[in-house]
Parts: sequence; structure tokens; C-alpha cells
Amino acid sequence: MGLGAGVVLVALGCFLAASGGGHETHEVAHAAGAEHAEGVAHHAYKWTNRLWANVWLNAIYFTGASVIGMFFMSYNYLAQAGWSVAFKRVPEALPAYLPIMGIVVLAVFFLAGHDLFHWTNPALYDTASPEYDPIIAGKHGFLNTPFYVIRVALYFVLWYVLWRMIRSYSLQEDLSGGTDYYYKSLRVGVIFLVVFAVTSSTSAWDFVMSIDTHWFSTMFGWYTLASWHVTGLAIITLTVLALKERGYLQIVTESHLHDLGKFMFAFSIFWTYVWFAQFMLIYYANLPEETIHYREIFSGFGGIYKAPFFINLTLNFVFPFLVLMTTAAKRTGIILKVAAWGIVIGHYFDFYVNIMPGTVGSHGGFGPMEFGMILIFASGFVWSVYSQLEKANLVPKHHPMLEESLHHDIN
Repeated sequence: MGLGAGVVLVALGCFLAASGGGHETHEVAHAAGAEHAEGVAHHAYKWTNRLWANVWLNAIYFTGASVIGMFFMSYNYLAQAGWSVAFKRVPEALPAYLPIMGIVVLAVFFLAGHDLFHWTNPALYDTASPEYDPIIAGKHGFLNTPFYVIRVALYFVLWYVLWRMIRSYSLQEDLSGGTDYYYKSLRVGVIFLVVFAVTSSTSAWDFVMSIDTHWFSTMFGWYTLASWHVTGLAIITLTVLALKERGYLQIVTESHLHDLGKFMFAFSIFWTYVWFAQFMLIYYANLPEETIHYREIFSGFGGIYKAPFFINLTLNFVFPFLVLMTTAAKRTGIILKVAAWGIVIGHYFDFYVNIMPGTVGSHGGFGPMEFGMILIFASGFVWSVYSQLEKANLVPKHHPMLEESLHHDIN
């Protein structure tokens, strides 16, 4: 039902966008140089830009939500943590959505890369062209189509293959018992963490920061990882609570929920720390090539991105900080659900603010197209997760640390 409603809403949004200005030519500005009014790069705007931008936004958002399942399992294996074993199958199910997202990301890049990424214009690198841009030309060694496609494909292949390995070991452990598969999983988890230490940052540069090609932030990799991570934690929490309410995962106690609440609370603060460190340093230094990103949000495009900017900050810091502050709140299902939904919605706005100004400029907004696209991707994600949960026992009965998880208690 959600998928069908999403398709109808997207179709309606496309019709409204096409009939409202599909044959007009507009310009979308990108940050480009020392002054806001000088050296500004443009590409022609078409109503389909908004469609592709929404596909890209949701693909990147749900890519992060998916890969964080593997990240969560990996650092729990590395720490030899036992508390999370009771609901281990939930984060284990999330990365199954990665192949679909990988296909979508590559398809959008090939079909609409020039509409979304200004650096794909060959004239920018031709010194004889009036469009020649020395700043973008200087990044051509990294931002070129063949190398970009190789990197993107590599991200999804590495993440998915390592997940398939750890998933296979987990299922074999259910059949055979012992500790062999546990230690194999631990080794795979360590390999993934090394890979993800690099690819979490480089993928953030490729997926999001390269949209505004001139702008850069040395903290952007950490910033995106923090956003993905807390989103994944919120989704894990919501899934655990949904299963528990339906009579599954009864071994999950208030102590497990308490720890999940602490994770959401702590990493919401960590995201805010990285967000503030990035914003404060750029604001204080006041360098035009850095401040342009925020000037586009605050004073560019008619100020349409101001509200999403402050909604982002409110839902991702103020709201979870106040809601999850007390011990009782972290042990109460309904409060955890409210906080988790706030985080899930808030970090959608986080990616919205980072992606939309550079792709659609003043043509952004929230309408049938945006809501429909969220429904389509969310429906696919829910289907993927629950189809994986159906394929294995929700309790990893032969996991060597299951007994520790069953007696996990926080007083």
C-alpha cells in the first residue's frame, strides 16, 4: 500500500512540476569562488532535476541506514559485546537493501549526473572554453566520471560482500554452534571497520559534498557518518520495539532498551558536536569559499532552506537531548519510539539541506513528489528488512554470548 501510494504521489508531483514550468529554462547556482556574485557556475534547470534529486536524496539516506547495520554488528564483534546479541538479527537484516541502492545510485548518476553534478561538464576542464573553471579543473584527478563510477561501485560491492560473509557465518553458527563462526565473524567485522573507516568518508564526499564542487569541509566525512549512524540506531530501536510489541524478541528487556536509548542519546550529541565544530569554524574563519555553503542556505534561493535547516537542528539535537535525558525515558518503549522517529525524520532533513540547494536551488520544496519518493524508498527498505528477518531465527540460539545477553541487567 505504501509503495502504491508513493508511486501515485510521485506521478502527481511530476505532473504538477511539468505543467508548472517544464518547458522553462532556469539556472541553478553552485558555490564557485571568492565572492558570491562572482565566478558562479550554473546548469540549466529542468523539472526533472527535482525528480532525480529526490531519488538521489533518498538513495543516499537509505544507503546509510542500510550499511549502519553492518557497522553496528562489526564494532560489537570487535568489542566482544554480549548485550546486543538478543536483537542481533535486526541490524544483521539492514544491509540487504544495499544492492538495490547501489543500482539506483549508479543509474541516477548515468541518467542525470550532469543535472546533479556540475563537475561532469567537460567544458569546465577545457582551458579554451569560457566555462573553464580552474578550481574544478584542479580536482579533476579525483572528480572524473570513470574514477567516480569505480569508487561508487567499490563501496557497494565491498560493503555487501562483507555483509554476505558475516550473514553466512551467523546462519551457519545457528546450525553448528561452537565458536569457530563467531571468530570468523569477528575477523570479517574488523576488516569491514578498516574498509568503512576510509569509505564512509570518501562516499560522503562523492555522494553529497561533490554536489557543491567548490565547497569543502575536512569534517564532512565524520559529519555524514554521525548522521548515518544515529539514523541506523533509531531504525534498529524502532524495529526491535515493533517486533517486541508483536510477541517476538521477548528476551529483549528494559536493560537492552536502555542501552539502545543511551546509544541514540550519545550519538545525537556526537552528531551535534561535529555539526557545531564544522559550522563554528567556518563561521569564525569567514572564508568565502567555505561560507558559501551556509550562505546558500540562509540568504540564497529566497531563504527556502532556512526552515529545513532549523528543523534539522531541532529534531537531531534539541528533541532527543530533552526526550532521552532521563533513565526512565530510555527504558520506556513509547518514549523511545517518539525519540527514534524524531531522529529518523530529522536526519532526512539533514541530507535534504545538504543535497537540495546544489541540485535544484530555488525550485526545492515539499510536495507530492517528496512525500511519494520517501514512501517508495521506505516501503522497499521495510520489505527488505522484514524479508531478511523471516529467513532466520530471530534469536541466534548458538551464539557464544547469548547467555550473557539473556542476563544483561542495568540497575
